[in-house]
Amino acid sequence: MPRLQGPAARVHAPAAGPDPRAAPAGRGQAEGARRDPARGIAEGARGRQTDDGRRAARGADRAVTLLAPDAATPTLTIRVEEFEGPLDLLLHLCRTNAIDLARLPIRTVTDQYLAHLEAIQFQDVESAGAFLVLAATLIYLKSKLLLPADEGAPEELDEEGEALRLELEARLREYARVKALGGWLAAREAEQALRWARPRGELPAAEEIPLEDLSVDLLARAFERLVTEQRRRAPRAVEPEPPSVLERMAEIVSLLRSTWSLLFSTVVGTERERAELVVTFLALLELVRLGRARAQQTELFGDIVIERGREEVLTDAGTD
Repeated sequence: MPRLQGPAARVHAPAAGPDPRAAPAGRGQAEGARRDPARGIAEGARGRQTDDGRRAARGADRAVTLLAPDAATPTLTIRVEEFEGPLDLLLHLCRTNAIDLARLPIRTVTDQYLAHLEAIQFQDVESAGAFLVLAATLIYLKSKLLLPADEGAPEELDEEGEALRLELEARLREYARVKALGGWLAAREAEQALRWARPRGELPAAEEIPLEDLSVDLLARAFERLVTEQRRRAPRAVEPEPPSVLERMAEIVSLLRSTWSLLFSTVVGTERERAELVVTFLALLELVRLGRARAQQTELFGDIVIERGREEVLTDAGTD
């Protein structure tokens, strides 16, 4: 049994005999003051252990931490001469010989449980059924102890006794697992209490659009305007790179060789992009600087007149 229950903190108590604080067993005293069950169990177990039963007593001490109920939990506490604690632990200590089963007053345990049921007004039916099973197990164990033992037969439990032992071990393991999970949840709760999460922001209320004055005709016209506006937005066209300033200068000089003057708008054309306009204007300024063309504007924001420059006239005269 101690091997199946896992490691636990050992309960230390004075190695005294029966607990001097234990109250006499009786129906009227079942709801007396609740003392520390772990300390009472340890005192009773240590007072009764012998040299041959020290290993079983140490296993019972380890089971105390696993099975001792919380002080705030309204559970049944059994009080007899050598024991004070929950009924499950009493049964376990009887199985491990930490408590003398021959001296255990079964009637006292039953009277205390009946007083407990009267105090809670018989509301916990499941607990009453569980007590019947545990009490029957105690009676069974005590009856086997009181019967004369067969010296020739091996000291082994029969099938029923083995089944009870396995059931008790399973219940103790389940109890230890639940207690461990409870401790883990308590640690998580304490850790979460140290954190402060960001409060959830409230979303602004949705704007309500009055629909009383709307009609199907208005919605159709609004949709038509939306479609028309989307069609006006032509997709962006990827144009080739504009010609260089030198290329545009050669183009202007070529046009001036066939005529004496021309308009800037004629050179630019109507389908030119903004980049081409800038390149053409820079080419014109460079030609004016070199003396190969002249430019004049008769009015504000008017068209620019481009004429042959002096250098271009001299070149043509020399060619002739």
